[in-house]
Amino acid sequence: QVHLTESGGGLVQPGGSLRLSCVASGSILSFSVMGWYRQAPGKERELVASITNSGSTTYADSVKGRFSISRGNARNTVNLQMNSLKPEDTALYYCVVPRDPVRGTLARHIRGQGTQVTVSQ
Repeated sequence: QVHLTESGGGLVQPGGSLRLSCVASGSILSFSVMGWYRQAPGKERELVASITNSGSTTYADSVKGRFSISRGNARNTVNLQMNSLKPEDTALYYCVVPRDPVRGTLARHIRGQGTQVTVSQ
């Protein structure tokens, strides 16, 4: 089993920054890819960013140039640096890993409980 624990969310003013972190624990600690989804009320779930174990990254168009995903020195961690935050970035952000840790994609994933990010004056 895999357990994902996110941290770093909170309330920030527009233009501010936050850094989210996720740690995987359990029987599997190495994944071919890790990522972050977000879910806002009334909106579809969105894959914000992903990173493979070779360092290749993808970003949603809505966050390109503002967000940066990275993996920690420990292979079971992933971070999301969010800069120039906008009110439309407000959402529950959750960390994901593929159900198949070697060959799987994030389309079928295991997720954490999430951390709330609120961007408001």
